[in-house]
Amino acid sequence: MERLKNMGLRRSFFLLSVLCLVAALLLTYGVYYTCARLADRYPIYGIVITPDGMVASMEQLTPEQESTRELLNRIQILSVLIIPMSGLGLAGILFYRLKLRTPIAVLNSGTERIRMHDLDFSIPEVSEDELGQICAAFETMRGELMRTNQELWRQAEERRRLNAAFAHDLRNPITVLKGTVKMLRQGGQDEQALERLEIYTLRIEQYVEAMSSIQRLEQMPVCRKMVNVVLLRDELQETAKLLAPSYEVSVMVQDSADIELDHGLFLTVAENLIGNAARFAREKLEISMQISQTAEGSRLILSVSDDGSGFPAELLKNGPKPFGKKDEDSAHFGMGLYSSQMLCVKHGGELLLENRTEGGAVVTAFFLCT
Repeated sequence: MERLKNMGLRRSFFLLSVLCLVAALLLTYGVYYTCARLADRYPIYGIVITPDGMVASMEQLTPEQESTRELLNRIQILSVLIIPMSGLGLAGILFYRLKLRTPIAVLNSGTERIRMHDLDFSIPEVSEDELGQICAAFETMRGELMRTNQELWRQAEERRRLNAAFAHDLRNPITVLKGTVKMLRQGGQDEQALERLEIYTLRIEQYVEAMSSIQRLEQMPVCRKMVNVVLLRDELQETAKLLAPSYEVSVMVQDSADIELDHGLFLTVAENLIGNAARFAREKLEISMQISQTAEGSRLILSVSDDGSGFPAELLKNGPKPFGKKDEDSAHFGMGLYSSQMLCVKHGGELLLENRTEGGAVVTAFFLCT
């Protein structure tokens, strides 16, 4: 039975039809033969001519015997017509029950749940035939829909958090600007008023630019191409010289293979991590890069560590947030780690923040390279 369930639809229907038709023909033969044997028990009326030329009359049938013999003849004729057709009908019923009923029920149930916006279920592997393949494709579609919905929800949640952080951080500059304007209108003699206006106007402009850059990152497509790891190592060294010229920097790369990577996206993340580490390091930075193999494919791992004070506990617990920062330096909005995390996720990876036991922080960026 299990073998029949995994057989193709056309082959299984043909096999069931042949089996049921053969069984029907055997049954027809049995019925026909039985009726013939029963009819032979009754004498055949008429005359008989013996070899010596004598003519003799045969025993006449009674009305009951004639009725019975006629009934047996009708049963023979009807069995030839009805039983084979019934066999084909039985083949159709068995085909539906064994091959169609379960997949159709599963697909109907899945369609209804999707119509009700419920994607938290799975389609079982019902068989290996064509309908089983359709169920597998339906499960793939459901999984893609669920991942798409989760991604849309994540983006909407991130946008909400971003807007909330943006509104929160703009409150203070706007309050200062309103107070300064009010003081100027009242004729207050504050020589630093114009300077304050310029500083906070520039700060708001920088906030708006930071928001625009995040939106551009969300819309940035991932364009993978083959890149040699040695080239990435040289670019990391050059970036470290530019962003951390006064620190002791070591770059360690364990591989020299070609990988499929979005080159520009990788460099953006590397610049953010190196620049962030350079802000908090005391004397040195350590940069390492390696390739690991996973079930999904190759994965490039970039780690940047410093010997600074490390990440605060809240950042390690909750992860990077938009406009999150350790101090009140108005020149930085804490967007480096947040945007790097966003780019890593777009590239199929993640961003991991840790504090080293010997002191300092380490940021590890993972990129999925198909």
